[in-house]
Parts: sequence; C-alpha cells; structure tokens
Amino acid sequence: MFVGIDDTMTVGLRGPANFFGHPTDERIKALELELQYWDAEPDALKTKIVFGHFPMSFTASSESGKRYESVFSTRSVSAYLCGHLHAKVSKQLWRLHTIKGAFERQFWEWELGDWKESRLMRILAIDQGDVSFLDIKLNSHGHQDDFPTTVLITYPIDSRSMSQVRPDDWVARNDINVVVFSVHPICNVTAKVYDSLRAFKAVEEIPLQLAANSFTSQPLFSAKWNAENYKSVSASRYWLQVFALDVHGKETASTLRPFSVEGKSAHLSTAWLTRLVFYVQWEKFYPVLLWSNIMFLVILLLLPKITVHFVGNNSSYRRWSTSIYVCSAAGQKRPLFWPMWFLIEGSRNKIIWFALVSYLACLLCLPWFWGYATSVDQDLATMSIRGWMITPSGCPIRKKRMGTPDVMTVTLPFMYLVVTPLFLLIYSLLAERSAFFSYPSKEANCHGEIGRDGQCAFLLTPQSTEAEVTIGTSSICRSRTRIGLLSACAIFTYIYIKHFLAIGRAYGVGPVALSPAFVWAPPLFLATTLYLSQ
Repeated sequence: MFVGIDDTMTVGLRGPANFFGHPTDERIKALELELQYWDAEPDALKTKIVFGHFPMSFTASSESGKRYESVFSTRSVSAYLCGHLHAKVSKQLWRLHTIKGAFERQFWEWELGDWKESRLMRILAIDQGDVSFLDIKLNSHGHQDDFPTTVLITYPIDSRSMSQVRPDDWVARNDINVVVFSVHPICNVTAKVYDSLRAFKAVEEIPLQLAANSFTSQPLFSAKWNAENYKSVSASRYWLQVFALDVHGKETASTLRPFSVEGKSAHLSTAWLTRLVFYVQWEKFYPVLLWSNIMFLVILLLLPKITVHFVGNNSSYRRWSTSIYVCSAAGQKRPLFWPMWFLIEGSRNKIIWFALVSYLACLLCLPWFWGYATSVDQDLATMSIRGWMITPSGCPIRKKRMGTPDVMTVTLPFMYLVVTPLFLLIYSLLAERSAFFSYPSKEANCHGEIGRDGQCAFLLTPQSTEAEVTIGTSSICRSRTRIGLLSACAIFTYIYIKHFLAIGRAYGVGPVALSPAFVWAPPLFLATTLYLSQ
C-alpha cells in the first residue's frame, strides 16, 4: 500500500522560505483513516509505504501540535520515503524512528536522493512484508548498455538500515531471495555468508536458482537455507554478499552487508552532519538558535553599561584596564579583565551604542525587507522575524506569520553571519581606538618596575608627553591591529554582499535593496564606526 502526502503551504512561498512541510489536522486525520483501511482484515498481509517531499526533521506540526510520527508508528508503516535535501548532505540519510509506549513501534525514514543533479535511482522491493532498497547512480547521457548490473537482496534484509522489531511469535524464514537486473542474461548467482567473529571467513556458499514464478523481465533468484544456523545475539555478526555472473563472464557483487534472521537492528553509523540535518527536529531547534543569538546580543549591549555603572568611574577599573598592558604576573592572572575591558571600551560611544540598541529593537519588532514572496512582479509582501505578511490577490485579508519556521533560512544566516559579526566588529574598532589613545605603549609598560603590590611603576620622565608615549612600538602595534580589523571588515563586507545578493535573487533585488533594516543599516553602522575610530 503506497500513500502519498503533500504538505506544501496553501500560499506557495518562493525559496528559500519554503523549507518546511506544513501538515494540517485534516490531512493527518485523512492519512490515518487511509492507513487503517486494511486493518479491519487481520489476516491480510499488508506493507504500508508512505512517501512525501519533506523529511520529518523539516516538517512542522499541525495547528494542534500533531505530527506524522505517531500516526506512522501506530498504523504500522514500514517506511517513509522523502526527498527535499537532494543528496547534498549525504547519500545515506536513513533514520529508524522508535516510538515508546505500551509497545515499542518503529518505522524507517529513507531520503531518496536526487535524480535531477545526482542521477540517483532507487529500486524498492517488498518480499513478504520485508522492505529493502538499493540506490544506483546512472550516467547522465548513457545508453542501454551503460545500465549497470544491479543485485538487490530482498531477504534477509540489511540489519543496519531495514530491520524492524519483530513480534514475539515471528518465525525466521528459511530462504534467500535476490533480484538481479542486467541487460545481459545471468547464468550463475551465488550467495556467501561471512562470520565477522572469524575475520570475515566464508562459512557457507549457497547457489541460487531462478525462481519458478519468475520471468525474464523479473529475474528473481532464490534458495533455501537453515536460518537457525545464523541466530546470534549480535545483529552484525553474520554478513551476506551475492555474486552474479552474466553470459559474458562479467561478475557483479552486491554490497557486503550484515543481516539478522531475528530482525534485530545493527548500529547504523552516521556522521555528525547527517545527525544534525536528519535527526534534529528543526521546528523546535530554530527558536533555540534564534533567541540564544538575540540574548547574546542583548548581553553584549547591556552588560558593559551595567558594569560601567558600578566600576566605570572607580579607580579599580582603571587599574584593571591598565593591567592588561602591563607585563606583570598580576595582569596575566586576570583573564576576565580582557572581555570586560573589551565590552566597556567598545560601548563607550553613546551614539553608536544607542544606534545598535535601536537596530536590534527594529529587527525584533519591525519588518526586515520587502519582496516578491509568491511570484515575480506580484504584490509585495513584508518579511519579519515572525514570518511573511502577505495579502493574496483578490483577498482583502492579510495572512500573517506565513512561512514559519521556514524563514529560519533567512533569519539565522542574517543574525549569525551579519548582525552578530557587525556588533563585534564595532566593539573591536572602538576598543582598539581606546587602547591606542588612552594607555602607554607596550614598550613603555615592559620597561616599568614592578613594585611589591604587583603593579608597574612606569619609567616616564617628567618631560614625557602623550605623543612621545604613543609613538614607536605603540604605533607599529596599532598598525598591525588596525590592519587585522580592516581585513575582518573586508571579510564581513563580502559575506554581507553575498547574503544580500542571495536574498535579492530570491525575492527581487529592487524591493530588497529599498529595505533599510536589512540592506542599509549594516554598512552604514560599519562605515560610521570606521570613521569615528580613526
């Protein structure tokens, strides 16, 4: 039984703000009714496959908070096939969902990959309720002879990516089934079983014969074996590989894979990026990422002002800040002075500080930019941190918060790659200026005498002036620091332009370019700070 689901939004948004599937309560209920249709006949052997575009990690909850996972597990879905990621992250995006309850229920989620760019094709087989698949890559402009000979083992299934929990009364099958696709006739098919505890030594070799009910267009090969011989505590002890020989003498081997006749699941090793993309429920993770970034910026703005209120005019702060430049053990034992000094000196310019506070408030409360959200040259819509505000054609009612959490593809890169680096660069430029004009040179500091209290007594003559102190090594150090900060500003500008062009291509360069908060504010703040920090 194959059931397809369509979770696109009622108002179709243009990418990248169409990254999530949006099911409704009615759609989830209809799917559940469809899946339970055959449950009234308990004797019928049923295999349920659901396919849709969006992975579960990029599927939002319905209006009442319902999700597909509980329906799939309750209605004994074997696998959910999805796409959307185009095999960009990995060609093995597989996940076993386990739902705890009175009974442990499971279903597999398999990403299909991409045909348009990667030319990936999946062969799916169902053998008496056991689902198996094989992904193959075809040439973009190949002929019939270029189709590779393909060997798909339909039973026993791969214990890493296909096994599920078996019922207690389940009996192991005593057969091996293999489907072989080839443009040339197959004359011999052999299966070999290997024992991983014995250095993968072959323990049995089983010849397979063409099934009696198989035709030339459906080459199914099968054989009998004693499955009891391969019962094991480990689901990855025994491994199976099948070799197919065609009439031209070319031998093709299947992928060596573990199996479990008891239906146990072996460990599926996954990369951290795969787990991040496919295992994380991004609908819930998005607010965590967004508001943690906002809280960081709020702390960056408020903490120095609170600190200045208590110690800014106190002589202790001046000793702290001076100790940063002093080559003394006392100064080196105070690592907290570095970030505190950076925050305080970076926020001393009241005009820029108030401008940054106002800018952050605008990002939280006001629209970010205008753009063509649904189609080219249609009515303009506005995007804010809460989503899109759209007025559909012929409808006087505005639709608010459209594309949530899809807008994370816009908000998170902008907050993490533009806004946060902008704030840090502004603080760095102002702190660097304060360090240059307010404190003696490092060379002078290093020639100071350290008294008993751990502080330096500077060897400055009465005739020493501020200009004499700040020349020499101090000027060289400032030049190097300034060059480093200017290089960071250049990198930031490049990232900002790339981000602006990407959003402009998606929603129209014209309307996006007229958006003050999104386009004008970052370069204006940076240019002003560069001028004031000279």
